[in-house]
Amino acid sequence: MQKRKLLEEQFFLWLMRIVTLSIILVFLFIMGVIIKKGYHAMSWEMISQEPQGGFYFGKGGGILNAIVGSLYLAAGSTFCALLLGLPVALGMNVHWVTKTKFVGAIRFLLNALWGVPSIVFGAFGFALMAYLQIRASLLAGIITVTLFIVPIFIRAFDEVLRTVPQGLMEAAYSLGANRTQIAFIVFFRQALPGFITAILLAFGRGIGDAASVLFTAGYTDHIPQTVQDPTATLPLAIFFQLSSPIPEVKARAYAAALILTAIILIISLVSRLSTRRFKKNIL
Repeated sequence: MQKRKLLEEQFFLWLMRIVTLSIILVFLFIMGVIIKKGYHAMSWEMISQEPQGGFYFGKGGGILNAIVGSLYLAAGSTFCALLLGLPVALGMNVHWVTKTKFVGAIRFLLNALWGVPSIVFGAFGFALMAYLQIRASLLAGIITVTLFIVPIFIRAFDEVLRTVPQGLMEAAYSLGANRTQIAFIVFFRQALPGFITAILLAFGRGIGDAASVLFTAGYTDHIPQTVQDPTATLPLAIFFQLSSPIPEVKARAYAAALILTAIILIISLVSRLSTRRFKKNIL
């Protein structure tokens, strides 16, 4: 019996190592392909200029419009998701903590929405645009991406809040605190590292998605000046340039993919560092 248990432990240990190594190798392979095909097109002009005349035929210019547009879109949608999701996540773990069936139903719906393909949110956003008579713009893109990432933000922050000891709530009640004070002073402070992680996770999903903004954000060679203007995004820039038959334009698509990957990696790194820092401050 002991030998069988040991064999099972060794089997799953090696399985874990193989799967982990496979994931690392796949990541390195993807990065290698992107770097190999895209670094030739990388230049200061590429990240500091808008597309110029003939850009899509291999001539001068850059993708600054897509970089700024992606940041605008991801920042705006993350802010809106924060406004919508924070009260819900705190309510599920403080105000409605005794209503287990109701909270369970909310979690089930959020999990279902998390699994819905982003193209479905894009189609819904397009239908909503037609109903509200809103043209393709930064505003329409923000609304659509907000609907896409708000379940991600709520569930990510909810899982962190569930780890906060319930004894803190009882202690706060004994000191005369109300539910709002418990939610924002006790629970929010304890879950602050997870809150930052949830924000950055939502931001990363928002900046890297193409399907949800394909019908709603439009595309332009200029940086949007208002929320009513259409906006370019890095995923769409990659999509449009990669479909070009011109080798120089395809190389720029891989360079744009390299920039997008770098942004997401930076977000992940900032998330890890911020989490560690705030954990130390709380402790």
